[in-house]
Amino acid sequence: MTELPLVERLRLLPDPRRRRGVRHPFVAVLLAVVAGARSYAAIGQWAASAPQHALARLGARAMGAMGVRVAPSSATIRRVVGLACPGGLADLTGADPTGADSLAVDGKAARGSRHGTSPAAHLLAAMTGDGRTVTQLRVPGKTNEITCFTALLEPYDLAGVTVTADFLHTQRGHVRFLVKEKKAHYLLVVKANRPELHHRLRKLPWKDVTARRYDREIGHGRRETRATRALTVTGLGLDFPHAAQAVRILRHRTDLATGAVSRQTVYAITNLTSQQASPERLGRLTRSQWTIENRLHFVRDTAFAEDASKVRTGHGPDNMATLRNLAINTLRAAGHRNIAAGLRHTSCEPLTRPLDLLGIA
Repeated sequence: MTELPLVERLRLLPDPRRRRGVRHPFVAVLLAVVAGARSYAAIGQWAASAPQHALARLGARAMGAMGVRVAPSSATIRRVVGLACPGGLADLTGADPTGADSLAVDGKAARGSRHGTSPAAHLLAAMTGDGRTVTQLRVPGKTNEITCFTALLEPYDLAGVTVTADFLHTQRGHVRFLVKEKKAHYLLVVKANRPELHHRLRKLPWKDVTARRYDREIGHGRRETRATRALTVTGLGLDFPHAAQAVRILRHRTDLATGAVSRQTVYAITNLTSQQASPERLGRLTRSQWTIENRLHFVRDTAFAEDASKVRTGHGPDNMATLRNLAINTLRAAGHRNIAAGLRHTSCEPLTRPLDLLGIA
């Protein structure tokens, strides 16, 4: 599906108003988001300002004998975004994870979507280690992320991909799904929500481990040192499906402004053997799980002000988050490492540069 041009993929999305595909509203919405639009009002203003040549490139409807192109109205945009199937939109616009080294799964609440007694939309996303968002889905209000893990990943070919996730997803069912059904690998964080497994990991002979890796870096106002140790656990009675290695990461952080020092120990477990994953690779895989916070959730909140967004009704919160994901993917593919800078670049020519970025002729 991802080999089709974006416009053709979006045409396949069922329009909840009629028995045919959406013609241009979602393309217009996406282009406005790439240009920096954060609300329905801003998207409607972008569409209303679009010149005829831009509307022609979008395939907007032509009216009258003169063939004047008509932009989608703000009401149409609001209605389509609020009603369209969020799962279909996420699947049609996401990256293909086939062949990726790793895939991180993590959730985020869109805090601004809370309305009255309705909780904020909680969105579970998957992102490759190189920063491409694959898909996301909204967690139903009376459940949690655990129930959505397999549904999120089921459509994709994950053979050979290492899936990482935080402690909430350290579940036997998840592991069997990944290894048996998807032919994938896993690296999962273990915390006190699995007390027996966590206790066993803590009691392993870490002082005797010779497979170690040290990493040091400075950034975000702090200096950090990470010591990664890996231990083969086959036959040690951990009682966790397909477990091959345990990982301990000791993180020392120094705040460069205040001098405050913090220390954190993280344990993880994986089915990757010592031949498949050295401490260096295991440390990198663990970092890819932490990176989804910085390269997706943090970016959506800072560059797009997602937590302040007042889009609340219907599927609006999840569909807008999906379009932000696609905008981030598009900007990264164009070479913009800083998404805020990329948005400023497109906003200089908001009615042409987004079309060029998306290859809309």
